[in-house]
Amino acid sequence: MTDLLHDERIHHDVTAPNEVPGPGTANPLMFFRRWLANPLQMGSIVPSSGALCRRVAGQMRRAPDEAVIELGAGTGVISRALLDAGLPAERLFVVEIVPAMAAHLRRVLPGVNVIEGDARALPELLPAQWHGQIGTVVCGIPLVLLPLAEQRRFIDAIEAVAPGRGFLHYSYCATSPLPWRRHRLTARREAWTPLNFPPASVWRYRPADAA
Repeated sequence: MTDLLHDERIHHDVTAPNEVPGPGTANPLMFFRRWLANPLQMGSIVPSSGALCRRVAGQMRRAPDEAVIELGAGTGVISRALLDAGLPAERLFVVEIVPAMAAHLRRVLPGVNVIEGDARALPELLPAQWHGQIGTVVCGIPLVLLPLAEQRRFIDAIEAVAPGRGFLHYSYCATSPLPWRRHRLTARREAWTPLNFPPASVWRYRPADAA
């Protein structure tokens, strides 16, 4: 796939990068401390900007009876944007491995299903009745930093609960953060947010045989 950085179909957002995405969610100090503790779990040293949050939310797809999953929810700024875009709180499942951040999410996202755990165990973490009832999975975990085999574990976990649907992945890489051909995926850059810090893209990956 060619680099779509300058494709006119990509959505650009020129909202100020330091705009607060939602009341009570952004907690830059907590985010930065967590980044210092484990950079491999965090894609950036600050929470996503309002511009990026809206771009991710704008790519959400689901039927009325389906739910949405966010992996690596951090302080909840993307979660808040999904709710602001009309997603009912009870239809949002957020998975966060860091206990302090999971506790924060429960405080600032009332009614949302907050799951503390490792996203690689998603099939065990998500209630069985929701398997196959997921419209969109949003991944904020920096998969680009992981070995190929570990990337595959996340992809397989997503496929197990949302077969054929793929996932959205926001990243700060100039090109695809995943070697999508090696993972037998299709890849499309859906949005680019140049004023995020750092600049970010929203990618949609799907199993190649489901495209």
